[in-house]
Amino acid sequence: QVQLVESGGGLVQAGGSLRLSCAASGSIFRLNAMGWYRQAPGKERELVARITSGGTTSYTDPVKGRFTISRDNAKNTVYLQMNDLKPEDTAVYYCNAEIASVVASLRPYWGQGTQVTVSS
Repeated sequence: QVQLVESGGGLVQAGGSLRLSCAASGSIFRLNAMGWYRQAPGKERELVARITSGGTTSYTDPVKGRFTISRDNAKNTVYLQMNDLKPEDTAVYYCNAEIASVVASLRPYWGQGTQVTVSS
């Protein structure tokens, strides 16, 4: 059984910062790319940032220069540092990870989601 548990969401004023964390646990055999997605009300879920097992990162254009994704492979944890937050960043943020477990081949797993609300 593999689980992704997120933490760190909340309410912040525009210009503020938040740090999201997502820890993978369970019978993990291999942990490949990890990422953060977000879904705002009435919109489709979109990829925000992604990091490979080797540390290569990519970001969607609206967050470049403001968000930083990182990971701690020893802790099977991915982070998203969000600075200079804007009201349009308001969404539910989901962690995603490509994991091969001892009982299943490589596939994507999702966290439960954490709400980020940015007030103007």
